[in-house]
Amino acid sequence: MSDVDIKQTLLNYQKIMDQSSYPYINDVSAYEKLSKIGQGTFGEVFKARCKSTGRMVALKKILMENEKEGFPITALREVKMLEQLKHQNITDLIEVCSAKGSSSNTKDRTTFYLVFAFCEHDLAGLLSNQKVRMQLVHVKTMMKHLITGLNKLHRSRILHRDMKAANVLISKEGVLKLADFGLARPFVQRENSAAPRPLYTNRVVTLWYRPPELLLGDRQYGTKIDVWGAGCIMAEMWTRQPIMQGDTEQRQLQLISGLCGSICPQVWPNCVNMPLWGAMIAEPNTALPQRKPRVLRDRMNKIIKYDPSDAKLPASFQHGPDEEAMCLLEHLLSIDPDKRPTADEAEDDIWFFKEPFPRENVGDLMETIPNSQFEYTVGKGAHAGRGRHHNNQPRPHQQQRQQSNAIPAGQYRDTIF
Repeated sequence: MSDVDIKQTLLNYQKIMDQSSYPYINDVSAYEKLSKIGQGTFGEVFKARCKSTGRMVALKKILMENEKEGFPITALREVKMLEQLKHQNITDLIEVCSAKGSSSNTKDRTTFYLVFAFCEHDLAGLLSNQKVRMQLVHVKTMMKHLITGLNKLHRSRILHRDMKAANVLISKEGVLKLADFGLARPFVQRENSAAPRPLYTNRVVTLWYRPPELLLGDRQYGTKIDVWGAGCIMAEMWTRQPIMQGDTEQRQLQLISGLCGSICPQVWPNCVNMPLWGAMIAEPNTALPQRKPRVLRDRMNKIIKYDPSDAKLPASFQHGPDEEAMCLLEHLLSIDPDKRPTADEAEDDIWFFKEPFPRENVGDLMETIPNSQFEYTVGKGAHAGRGRHHNNQPRPHQQQRQQSNAIPAGQYRDTIF
């Protein structure tokens, strides 16, 4: 079969798909769009109301305009994983809806929407609003929810791969939920430690939350990349902004070294085996400065303190740094991935068993916030620079196509499932 015949066959399949009806999924007209609350590389998000029940939902539009291979693999993964991830600390996928295109450019093209239970706030917006005053018990409760949700992911053998404050939602009841699984993927659990480790896409995780092993080109990573992101979010609970805001991968490595200490074999023995270690360490203005002390504790001790406004705390707890919180943060942001705790270990950290104890939710905090923090952040720059891909990084499968000639088959490709 010639290339022309193959192209025509694919066009015929596309035409059949576009003209097909989908009797087992609802049309998006069942929902009334109220406002746009987000937009990213992988789609737009709208606040909407179900016309029949009045329930508020979030509609995530799946971008199909540039797809030449059918339904986007990232959206397919997201649906498949969320179907098995039913947990109070993970966003709830209600259904998938479809809609026919109406413009001349999209005539007869079907658009799909993922329908999620609506959460009033995202953590990035919450932290960006200085009027929102959080006590230690609120921080501890939200971190407990975050790590519990992450533990559920990892127990289900799924990597999130984009842990950041903008992907953490909070319902009006005060329950935190992990969201945006556009970069998530199942991972292979090795039963034999001597077996070859699978290779995954490297360019994942928003730059400000990206761990050193990814910045050094590692493609054999595991769950500890998400744990690093959890540590960045934990610190952000107090700083109210991302703690390391690099504009390039080299600059991000420098910021990590400046805060967490130099990346070197004495701290992380396996760093010399990272793909980009040799090239970066040899640069005149290296992204891996040596002999940098670890100053994370000194800088964070000034702000991670027991909250004197919490009347339930014993008097002896109302002054000085929160040592248990600092110890947990230190472990989460360990340079060596092997020294970071698993999500399971972090969930059982002693910090969560010291006063003030985590609550079931932060509903009392939500009652003090009259407006949705999505609405607060729209157009006000709270998410500026927090996007998934800095420096116009391509989507993983687009990058795979661009580099297919330069990289041997199988060396830079995520297995679908």
